[in-house]
Amino acid sequence: MTNAALAQLVEQSPCKAQVRGSNPRGSIITAHQPVYMPWLGFFHKLSMADHFVIFDGVQFERHGYSNRVKIKTHQGMQWLTVPVEHGKPFLRDAQIVTDGWRRKHIMTIELAYRKAPYFDNYFPDIANLLSVPWHWLADLDERLLHVLLGMLGMNVSVSRATDLRLEGGKSALVLDMCQKLGATEYIFGAKGRDYADVAEFEREGIKVRFQDYKHPVYPQLRGEFIAGLSVIDLLFNCGPCSLQILTGGQE
Repeated sequence: MTNAALAQLVEQSPCKAQVRGSNPRGSIITAHQPVYMPWLGFFHKLSMADHFVIFDGVQFERHGYSNRVKIKTHQGMQWLTVPVEHGKPFLRDAQIVTDGWRRKHIMTIELAYRKAPYFDNYFPDIANLLSVPWHWLADLDERLLHVLLGMLGMNVSVSRATDLRLEGGKSALVLDMCQKLGATEYIFGAKGRDYADVAEFEREGIKVRFQDYKHPVYPQLRGEFIAGLSVIDLLFNCGPCSLQILTGGQE
């Protein structure tokens, strides 16, 4: 679909999209580490699943996406970073530093998107959530995830890996998670091809799929299109059409 056609779609259509149910037993499972206001590909993978597991027990990546995200401003792409204390190797233990970042993020988002057509629909809830004095990064990321899922109209149940007491590493750990949740299918990200033991999953009666995401082009404010931004960029610009645009019928 062309950018002009998408713009017309956003303007004229309520864009109702079908989403999966939320029963984690005997269902399609996917998982990922906690992410701060994730990009479109993250939600595309969740749209293919019934249940999402937050891998909060993995190591914290200093330059990863658990505490930072890209948005589009008057100056182009800009990072928003949640400061965390040093010396915490695991994401579940990452503590947020209180240094005025909340006010900065709220103001930066408002200045960047206040002229977007659907800004008023979503900004108050995002600003209210960011105003809370969060202590743990994983808690902030999880709460944001629930709010953004609601904004997109996605009905996906969510749990944390640390609550499941998983065993093994990489492919074995994912398989253990699937068995404990009674999954019939698991969706890996594209990088899962590097470590997934597909044969072992199949022996256990669990189907495996790998995400192959092609980023859509959609109407944005100011200049050339920038891919890989937070889903809030899509929501502010495209509103109720956001889920239809980010999935694009892709699996």
